[in-house]
Amino acid sequence: MSGQYRFGTVVPSVLAPDANQGNVAVISGGGTGIGRAAAIVLARTGASVVVCGRRTELLEETRQAIVAGGADCLTVPADIREPDDVSRVVDAALERFSHVDIVVNGAGGQFIAAAEDISVNGWRAVHRLSVEAAWSLTREAAVRSMIPRRQGVVIFLGFSPRRGLPGMVHAAAARAALENLAGGLSCEWSRYGIRAVCVAPGTIATEGLDQYSAEQVAGWERGVPLGRLGTAEEVGELIGFLASPAASYITGTTIVIDGGVDAWGLAEAPPAPDQLPEPG
Repeated sequence: MSGQYRFGTVVPSVLAPDANQGNVAVISGGGTGIGRAAAIVLARTGASVVVCGRRTELLEETRQAIVAGGADCLTVPADIREPDDVSRVVDAALERFSHVDIVVNGAGGQFIAAAEDISVNGWRAVHRLSVEAAWSLTREAAVRSMIPRRQGVVIFLGFSPRRGLPGMVHAAAARAALENLAGGLSCEWSRYGIRAVCVAPGTIATEGLDQYSAEQVAGWERGVPLGRLGTAEEVGELIGFLASPAASYITGTTIVIDGGVDAWGLAEAPPAPDQLPEPG
């Protein structure tokens, strides 16, 4: 599977070149996949972008793609699970651009495991990156820039289908928490002019699929009513729209982009009940 899913699909955009003009966006996980696609779309529509992540070389690839299009991009290598690194990312954004208007929480990670095989440490590792780090970055940017300026947009990434996922109960629970977080923040922070939205992609053809077998990926693809996997670029375009003034009345909700998977269900036969041996 290695190298099969890569960035580069061309998606016609309906967004105006100035749709996000004057905004500053901080994107975690900006070196790959949906984070990178979102950074490129936001930059192409007028935003200055700050991308952070753990792998410097991938951040540089994103920066080069953005700069080639004539936009401004700052890269900050960081592990946003660490509070000091989160502060450093926001410090760099404020020093370079003076404010932060958009936060895209693109960083995340998960692994497939039977529920009974997920250790406490494994559970914590997934939630620390998907939930705690997202909250840390969101709060830092909000307290230091969005709330004082009375404007901002926060975007979280959830999962579709929006129900229990076999083999991913830890990750599905984490992403469900982000949906609820977006709703809660919309209730509390709307008075500051801050919108909070969760985007719930289905199976998206990115580098993240390289860790799974061809059989697993093919099974997920068979469950998509549209008959194909989604692309990072399609999700990036949606994020670009949600960050823009055109979406200024959208907050506190989850937008699903999954080719119809959530509506259809898993489309797989459930496992047969495990039969216990007869007593005696």
